[in-house]
Amino acid sequence: MKKKAGLILAVLVLFAILAIPTPPELSTAGHRMLGILVFSVIIWMTEAVSYPVSSGIIISLMAFLLGTAPSLKDPSKIMGTSAGLKTALTGFSSTALALVAAAMFIAAAMMKTGLDKRIALFVLSKIGAKTNRVLAGVIFTGFVLSFFVPSTTARVSCLVPIVMGIIAVFGVQKKSRFAAIMLIAVAQADSIWNVGIKTAAAQNMVALGFIEKQLGTTISWLDWFIAAAPFAVIMSVLLYYILLKLMPPETKEIEGGQAMIEKEYAALGPMHGSEKKLMILSVILLFFWVTEKKLHPFDTSSTTIVAITLMMLPGIGIMTWKEAQQRISWGTLMLFGVGISLGSAILSTGAGSWIAHEIVGAFGLYNQTAVFILGVLALFLIVIHLGFASATALSSAMIPICISVLQGAAEQSPLNIVGMVMILQYTICFGFILPVNAPQNMIAYSTETFEVNDFIKTGIPLTIAAYLVILLLANTYWKWLGLVL
Repeated sequence: MKKKAGLILAVLVLFAILAIPTPPELSTAGHRMLGILVFSVIIWMTEAVSYPVSSGIIISLMAFLLGTAPSLKDPSKIMGTSAGLKTALTGFSSTALALVAAAMFIAAAMMKTGLDKRIALFVLSKIGAKTNRVLAGVIFTGFVLSFFVPSTTARVSCLVPIVMGIIAVFGVQKKSRFAAIMLIAVAQADSIWNVGIKTAAAQNMVALGFIEKQLGTTISWLDWFIAAAPFAVIMSVLLYYILLKLMPPETKEIEGGQAMIEKEYAALGPMHGSEKKLMILSVILLFFWVTEKKLHPFDTSSTTIVAITLMMLPGIGIMTWKEAQQRISWGTLMLFGVGISLGSAILSTGAGSWIAHEIVGAFGLYNQTAVFILGVLALFLIVIHLGFASATALSSAMIPICISVLQGAAEQSPLNIVGMVMILQYTICFGFILPVNAPQNMIAYSTETFEVNDFIKTGIPLTIAAYLVILLLANTYWKWLGLVL
């Protein structure tokens, strides 16, 4: 019933916006894109339809609503549905989409070979059985996996059964505080390292796609890491202390815990040939990511696609196409491509700049400092994230608007638009407050080891801390790097 109501509301709001006279400073196409944007936000927030279905609806709306609007180049002519459909499909030619697709194949290979589980158990086998060290180990494992498994859902899907196994063998109650903070840590640590590592999350690729297409700049893996890693390190430490403070485990040490983890790790046996090949390929790929623009001119997307091609070639045999396609979320790729198309159209039709002008005027941002502008936009993104279940959808809808706002503000005083957009993308990765704010949260929540209130209890302080760290680094480290002028 709720989903049906969400779809009806989205349609009614769309028609209402289209019925409003087009503002004189806005094109007809831009006016219609505003309607499509609000429609998209409503169906994404209410989850009125599945994300793949929403992608088809948005493509259809763009094809016909833009197709029947006057052309931006020659208003005396109609754009045509062919041109409207071409606009709706522009996101599918993005290099960012290629990287996300390739990342999904790497994640599929990790799960197929079991290399992700081996890495996780190896790290956990070194930490001991004290509960605080197990918590630190879970957070650290999320960090390590972020380098090799470029999918948040895949990383959490790997770690959850391992942590649940630890809980079971330790003989700890499923509803204990120990179990709760371990599973909350799995989800939150992965969200934190979505910020720290460019390739760790699909939503980062959305922002990078807009930065490349609209601002003509590419951000290398290492440049992203240098800027974002300090934030992720600080937040990992804060996550550790916040969880221990607000939900202290019932006991400080669990007997037999170390032996159990070592037994699980030993049960994996020696590395199989496919694991060794994948490990070598992953290390080489990581090397190319880190040295992008430093030792070679090859971009992240291209090197990743080459790696995927190699792992499926006959003779190498890490994974076949049939094995891969069963583990790929094609619906996510659809959403990703459409999200880029939606954002690009919002910018190209002038809808983004119109929204930006209204926002800038309402908050008086034109005459404010870069840090103040960043603080307002970051807070806005954190609040609106409460209504989204997909950071990819949120990034698709909001990053184009942020770009337009910053471009408008930059007309009054110089701003590093690229750097500030990258930092705003960090806040889109947060999703710390509600289980429904991210797929990884829902995977952890499905274990029934904690309640929604437990997640909120730890998530609100974590979000406040993250926002304050954003402001702190914006006034210091990021300013020194020249990202915030």
